[in-house]
Order: sequence, then C-alpha cells, then structure tokens
Amino acid sequence: MWRSWLLKGTACLLRVPAPTILHQTHFSSLCVRHLTQGPLHRPPEAPCGLQLLGKGCFVAHSGTRAYKKDAKSLVEFPVSPVTITDIKQYLRSRDVPFHDGYSCLHIPSIFVDSSARKDSFKLFVDKTTGQFLCKETLVEGSWEDLQDCLEVMQKEEQDFLSPHVLLGYPESVEEQEERERELREVQMIWSSSVVFSDLPEDEAQMIKTMFQITKISDATLKKFGVRVFKPTKSLVFPWFGGPDSTLKGMKILSAQSTDTEKVTYNEATLPKYNSYYNLFGLPLVGSIDSEVVLTGHELDTLAVSQATGLPSVALPRGVSCLPPILLPYLEQFKRVTLWLGGDIRSWEASKIFSRKLGLRRCSLVRPGEARPCPVEALAQGKNFVPIIKSSIPAAHKSIVSFKQLREDVYGELVNTDQVAGVKWKRFQELTRILKGHRKGELTVFTGPTGSGKTTLISEVALDLCMQGVNTLWGSFEINNVRLAKIMLTQFAMQRLEENLEQYDFWADKFEELPLYFMTFHGQQNLKTVLDTMQHAVYLYDINHVIIDNLQFMMGQEHLTVDKFAVQDHIIGAFRKFATNSSCHVTLIIHPRKEEDDRELQTASIFGSAKASQEADNVLILQEKKLATCPGRRSLQVTKNRFDGDVGIFPLDFVKSSLTFSSPVKGKVRLRKVAGKPENEEVEEVKEAVKKEQVKKEKVAKTTKTRQTSKDPRTGNDSMQK
Repeated sequence: MWRSWLLKGTACLLRVPAPTILHQTHFSSLCVRHLTQGPLHRPPEAPCGLQLLGKGCFVAHSGTRAYKKDAKSLVEFPVSPVTITDIKQYLRSRDVPFHDGYSCLHIPSIFVDSSARKDSFKLFVDKTTGQFLCKETLVEGSWEDLQDCLEVMQKEEQDFLSPHVLLGYPESVEEQEERERELREVQMIWSSSVVFSDLPEDEAQMIKTMFQITKISDATLKKFGVRVFKPTKSLVFPWFGGPDSTLKGMKILSAQSTDTEKVTYNEATLPKYNSYYNLFGLPLVGSIDSEVVLTGHELDTLAVSQATGLPSVALPRGVSCLPPILLPYLEQFKRVTLWLGGDIRSWEASKIFSRKLGLRRCSLVRPGEARPCPVEALAQGKNFVPIIKSSIPAAHKSIVSFKQLREDVYGELVNTDQVAGVKWKRFQELTRILKGHRKGELTVFTGPTGSGKTTLISEVALDLCMQGVNTLWGSFEINNVRLAKIMLTQFAMQRLEENLEQYDFWADKFEELPLYFMTFHGQQNLKTVLDTMQHAVYLYDINHVIIDNLQFMMGQEHLTVDKFAVQDHIIGAFRKFATNSSCHVTLIIHPRKEEDDRELQTASIFGSAKASQEADNVLILQEKKLATCPGRRSLQVTKNRFDGDVGIFPLDFVKSSLTFSSPVKGKVRLRKVAGKPENEEVEEVKEAVKKEQVKKEKVAKTTKTRQTSKDPRTGNDSMQK
C-alpha cells in the first residue's frame, strides 16, 4: 500500500485520488485537527518549480501492499535528502531514545501503547532514506511522516498514536479490488496444493529430480511449508508475514524442457513482482538468533538449513534486488553470511548488498568450484561448515596485496564469459565487439542531430532490461510518455496504434520489466540528478542509468562559467558515480557540428578530451546524410577499455517497430527474465486449479446421483440391476 501514496517533498509527481477517509468511524480531535490543518512539518520548496502534492501520511495495514500500476516506473526522491546526522539531531531534540543499528536506527514504537510494548525499540528508521517501519503494527512511511507524527504527539501530549488511523491518500477502489483478487488467488492455489508427504513415493521422487532437490528431505520441505501443485508439477513457496504469520503470498517455481533438451526454471509470484516482499524462511528464525545465511533462492535456503541447522532466509527477487523495506527484519543478526550463488554475478551482488547491510557484520562466500551454490553443494555431498567458515569479510582497506586479490583474479579467469557482462540479444554485433554490458563502466554515446540516438539507445537499454538489468532512464530532452511509447513499440515489435486490442497484453508484459524513469525534464541541477540516481540505486538496485543528454545538465547557473570546464566537471561526477555505485552509466552527448559528408570521430564529441578519457566505451551512431539507401546508418565502437576491440556494423531502421536490431526470424517470442514473474505461469496454475475444482464438482455430483438412484427395497443400485 505504501506505493499508493506520494512521499511528501518528492521531485516525482504521482497521480493520486482525492483525499478521503477509508474507514467511516469516529475520529479523535487529534485526527480531525491533523486532517483539517495539515501536517505540522512543512517540507522545503521543491526545485525547478515542481508542485508538491499531498500531505504527510502514515499507514497501518495488514502487511500486504497493493499493486499500483502508475507508480511502478517513478523514482521517488526527497527534495532535501536526509542524512543520518539530521535524523539523530532531530530525535535528540524530541527526547526520543534510539539505538544505533547496522542499517537502521531503533526507536520506541509510537504506534503501540507504552504499557503494552513487549520490546520498546520496534520502530526502525532507515539511515539512508529516513523511511520507517514499525514491526509490531507494520505502519510505515517517510521521514517527514515520522516527524509529523512526533510533533502531533508532542502538541497533543499523547504517548502513542493509534495504528488504525489512516491519513493521507487511501488506496483506490481499483487497487483494493486488485489486492483482494490476488489474495483470493493465493488462497485458492494454496488450498489446491499438497505437501510432499501426501504424494506417492514415485511421484515425489520424480518432482524432486525435476528440480534437482533429491537430497532435500521431506521433513525440511514440510518445515518451510513447501508444497506441490500437482496439475503443473510446480513447487509452491509460501510467504508468511505479519505479526500473526498469515499467508500473504507465494512464489511458484515450474520446470520446462527446451528444444536443446535442457531444463529451464520459471518463477511467478503472487502478489505481483513489485509487491512481493518476502524473506523466505523468516518465520523460522528465533528472536535470539544472531547469525543468518542470506541466499539468492528458496532452494538454497532449504539446503543451508538442512545441512547446517543455521537460520537461513532467501531474497524475494534473487540476486537482482534487496528491497530496503526488508532491512529491519535483518537488524537482529550480528553476523550475516551472503551465499548468493556460484557465479560472478552473484559475487558482485553480494558485495553490493553488504553495503546496505553493513560491511562490518557481513561475510561473503566467494564462488568457485569448491563453493557452488548451496543446493548444488548439497547434491555433491560437500561439507557446508568449512565453506561458511572460509567466507571473507565484506569490509576492506584502501590498500590490498595480490594475496588478497588472488582468488578474484582466478575467478575472472575461470568465468571469462560472465566477467564480460550481460550479452545483447538483439545486437549480436555489439556483443561481439564489446563482449557485454558491465557494471561500474561509463559509456559515451554520440551521433548527429536527428539521426535517432534516443531511439537506438532505448532499444539497446531495453534489450538489457528484458534480461533483468535494472534500468533507470533520465530523459531530459523528451518526456517520459513519449519515451515509454517508443520503448513499448520496440518491445512489442509492432505499431500498437494499429492494434489497440493488443495494448493491454503488451503493456502488462512491459510493466513487469525492471524499468524506472526520472521525472526531470529540461535543464537540471547536477547535484539533484546525482542524488536521485544514488537514491534509486539504494531503493531499486539500479544497474544501468541512461542520461539523455549531457547538454541538459549544463543549466542556467553555469552561464558565466567556462562551458568546457563545466562539462568536464559533470563527466567526472558521472565517472565517480559509476565506479562507487558499481552501476553502468550511459551518457548521451551531442557532437560538434561537422560537414554533412564527413563521418564523426571521437574528436567530434563536444568537449571530447575529458569525455573520451573518462569513458570506458565510446559509441558513435554514423549517418550518411546524403544517402537514402536502407543501410545509411551504422554503429561504430571507437573505444573499448575492456579488451580493446573496436569496429563498426550497419543498422537497418524498421519504422513500423522503431527498431534498429536485426529482424527476428519466425514468430516473435518474449524472453523470460530469471527471477521475474511470468503471467503465463500464473495463468497456467489458475487454469489448472479451475479444472481441478470442476473435476471435484463432477465427482461429487456423480456420487450424489448414484446415491439417489438406490432401490429403496433392496438398497442396490437400480442402474446395475
């Protein structure tokens, strides 16, 4: 539900319904005054003339967040970023005691009566964003919301606020119906699933073989509540949450064979991907446990728990994301071992997640032949104890020796293909030259005005986003609606204005992509944009940021300064951000004016010295303006710091789909993203559930008919006689 509200003082505007009261009950004078007068704490004025909508709000709910379609792609960012120093100073000024935790500050919950508090420090304030969560009542909100609550309590001389009062913007009717529908579907699938012990032995063994979990016992599966949905032979992992540990959702894992006789595994979640905040295995963790193993998959958690007996939990979205809203549930652990998998991508993710969790308490299991992912290690009969003990501390010093780097170097030599990064599927020639898309790099992209730079780079970014690369767009030249329309057309590979009946189908598919947009437009301040990017990296684990374009970063405040010096400063800032955040930044820069018959070169980039020096990759969209043939555009790679390969390849623009990539032979198929929900899988399970229900109804009806057809004199079946 928290996505239904606008964080007060944000640079992004959401469309929200008019403020109303969800529950028509008697409200206290505190509530009425808060509604009529507005919040006591006023945020500073928004930059760039952006209108601030709504009041500060806090919400008490059951632990299930409603899915809001129009909030998926908007990056929420406070106009005045809060710092840990600001938070501590404010709490001291209000005489609020706090404990300094790893990722959060712990304060007494203001939504629980002081006389009924079991553990007074149950409200957690995120040190980076200031957002808070009360684990007792599941009330959550922004830092401004917490300030409003504390000020109202002080003015009214209240000891606590009721968690049942909903202020601000409640969920719409559409959102409420969507949430209720998903909960019904969860209950329907769960009631139709069976535990492993109720399956015939041969069928249970077959399913375990399908998912490569033959070494995991039925007792472990029962302990974690794992069930089987028989019609589709899928595993069902429950999400138990809230103070009452009720069923909030589930993840469905299905196996599918391919043409190459390989088995692929597809995941689907209910509720939808953006509303799924489950730490699988958390209800089994005791309140006194101080050590936990964090894995990237539910099966890995089962393997760790069975082999070691240690508390273990799984991330809801694999190694692609660690939502900050889950950090309070990990605060109790003094030691967190990140064993996210056995490849380079998991290794990079574990190093990034350790920053959120706190470097000093985190240790990382380095991938390697002797340290595969937990479920594979269990299948190979490996001893988990030395693997966990050999994990290395996440904290590091500024100077290291080769002895400390030796294993990392060996890992890159063994996993050369993974080190090269994510491969492009639509642009295989680009993959051949650059080898892949890697984190922490800076790419400079240029091309003539009107040649299609934005259209091309949107498809290049879309290709990566479809493979699970979390992407943030900063389009300052064209608005987000137009950009989203271009990308949706490229995604569907057709003109949807001519096929409007297919719009909802493709829009639902497009909505599942990890794609976000900054709502800035026109000239912007560099610090505001960088703060927004940093905020998005923390909240959504962004791996790729596109800035379109550099010239719009050079605002009015730099009119009296050397423009080349300003540009060098901006490029240096993006270079530093990419390195420190381990995030790939693609920067679009307009070239200098050249003759129409001359091709662009690296020197053609506006203020090229700093740009070409700092960039890891330089891409140039070449266009023969005097030619009209289909192949008049080409993409040239003039710098490749990874392995030095450069080259050029032609591009054919298809106007009907707004694509530059080579046409796909045969029927266009959607590429499934690992760790992402697939509507087809959910619909297949729902359809199977309906068939099972119809079958049961037919059996019951037949039984009833046979009972009524008995001969009253003999008690025998009249049809048999």
